[in-house]
Amino acid sequence: MLYKFQCKKSADVLMLGDLTQKIFDIIERPLEPKGIFLVEQLAIAIEKLEKAIAADEKYRATTQHPENKKDEGENSTPYRLGQRAFPFLQLLKEALTHEETVIWGV
Repeated sequence: MLYKFQCKKSADVLMLGDLTQKIFDIIERPLEPKGIFLVEQLAIAIEKLEKAIAADEKYRATTQHPENKKDEGENSTPYRLGQRAFPFLQLLKEALTHEETVIWGV
């Protein structure tokens, strides 16, 4: 399933269901076909997502060794959470800055 997140002051963000579910699990919120992030909920969601991204980056730094990278192709590295979640995180930050809600599924 494709999810479209919208905020008045930012570009729309489209995400596939697998990533959206992962992000919603991280921010401890049930994923529904339609919904809204209120301004009061944005800071908590941003904080949880940033912590998860930092933990993912730390894990990758401790488990990837330079000598193993030369044998692998460029596309063999699994996606980084920060890379895939960046547009969504930016949308949340813009919404918080402008005190706007974020909606999806409408």
